[in-house]
Amino acid sequence: MIVWSTVDAGHTCPISMTYSVVPPLRHARDLAADWEPKLASRDYDPVPAPLAAKSGVTCGMAMTEKQGGSDLRANTTLAEPLDDGSFVLTGHKWFCSAPMSDAFLTLAQAPGGLSCFLLPRVLPDGTANVFRIQRLKDKLGDRSNASSEIEFDRSLAWPVGDEGRGVATIIEMVNRTRLDCSLGSAAIMRHGTARAIHHATHRSAFGALLADQPLMVNVLADLALESEAATSAALRLAGAYDRGGTGAEEADVDERELLLARLATPVVKYWTCKRAPTHAAEALECLGGNGYVEESGMPRSFRQSPVNGVWEGSGNVICLDVLRAMRRSPESVAVFLDELDAAAGADSRYDTAVESVRTEIKDLGGESTPDAGARRLVERLALCFQASLLIRHAPAAVSDAFCASRLERDAGVALGTLPAGVDTATIVERAAPHQG
Repeated sequence: MIVWSTVDAGHTCPISMTYSVVPPLRHARDLAADWEPKLASRDYDPVPAPLAAKSGVTCGMAMTEKQGGSDLRANTTLAEPLDDGSFVLTGHKWFCSAPMSDAFLTLAQAPGGLSCFLLPRVLPDGTANVFRIQRLKDKLGDRSNASSEIEFDRSLAWPVGDEGRGVATIIEMVNRTRLDCSLGSAAIMRHGTARAIHHATHRSAFGALLADQPLMVNVLADLALESEAATSAALRLAGAYDRGGTGAEEADVDERELLLARLATPVVKYWTCKRAPTHAAEALECLGGNGYVEESGMPRSFRQSPVNGVWEGSGNVICLDVLRAMRRSPESVAVFLDELDAAAGADSRYDTAVESVRTEIKDLGGESTPDAGARRLVERLALCFQASLLIRHAPAAVSDAFCASRLERDAGVALGTLPAGVDTATIVERAAPHQG
């Protein structure tokens, strides 16, 4: 996902949704048995056709409606049951990405409450399902991925999961696409870091290469730190999903990794996606006026950078999800803190930050705790998570600079404000793109 997103982030969206639909689809075993082999196929078959005639299929998602947005329970699309166990759906969806997909996981109000459904574009008999594309969205970025506004009119769909449990079912898909939001944001940061270092290594100004000028080296090292921290966190989160399993077989499930993923997914998603636009802007600026020109590739990366923060839950929604996870699943908090404790004792600044986080968590209390400080708490959780990984797995120059610049209270806010004594040259050399 990281390598692919660097080439073109937009078209990774339908691929992300295609793999992410598998876990929720397994709540409907008959549907999973039919669809999963072709969702997992390496063949891309773009022809609209019934499932039986396809060599491979892709899946999209249609959740949000104009009156509700992230408040999915405000959805008004209606699902009317038929005698054979299927439903007909009628309603409007404000955002449906990848409308060319072969099927869509969507939400609608069934007699038993908001429920999850699989809606194919082409029905088993070969006729087109009612799937009206009202318009394509004219978006800031991500333009190689079509996003649409659609309408259902007695469109045939099959239930996935228990009736009335639509949000709980589709969130299994959402969490995996949140993982890819983190990986995609890490890819944007790596792209910007590599471009900035390459430019500075070959560009002379004021009698010296940019890469030899202390202030520029400070910026490049800070970009590299942010990139490596984001990549480490996103890959650790991906590992939690790999080791946690998908629930296909109980023996494949690592409960501790699943608990870690429950809390770490929104934590990593929030902070990585928040940092991507700041990082993209700074990397662009390293190229000066050249970075502002389309042919440099930096403007496209900059326009792409906010999308992962918006999709699958914007910042406030994600932070509230972190609080919800901490209150409802104290076991996930314990596992998350164990992950932080794995790096204890290696850096006093880190130990102080973790102790501060523990105090904040204890002060959460019950459901009546004010939510206004959620962003600050999630930011600290993310920084400690990243620092833990860098302390354990990165060279000392990297972890030392990260702790000095991200965990100490007098750290600068803008990129390029690393404190004196940081080994910037080693950090930049480690992050430099290698000629192969």
